[in-house]
Amino acid sequence: MVDVARLCCSPLVREPLSAEQAGELARVFKALSDPVRLRLLSLIASHEGGEACVCELSGAFDLTGPTISHHLKVLREAGLINCERRGTWVYYWVLPQTLQRLAGVLAPEGVRA
Repeated sequence: MVDVARLCCSPLVREPLSAEQAGELARVFKALSDPVRLRLLSLIASHEGGEACVCELSGAFDLTGPTISHHLKVLREAGLINCERRGTWVYYWVLPQTLQRLAGVLAPEGVRA
């Protein structure tokens, strides 16, 4: 008897995501699905020293301060960025471990980030 699964399907080379892992990653991808949030993340990551003041971010958009704050909150809650208040300003930086985790899920086996 011929094993049809062996003829048509390649074997798994790594463990697929669990339901819990998929749920967590979906939240991160959802945060990145908005163009403003994606640009904010890119702006933060592009700044010298790896961090940016909210005052530097707001000028890049034709949006109100509260709207920018909302988008930053979504990125923060998704674990993509973190922040710290310094006097009157808040500084943001990207959390590389989350980006590495996303890259690891998206990269084919053997092409790990």
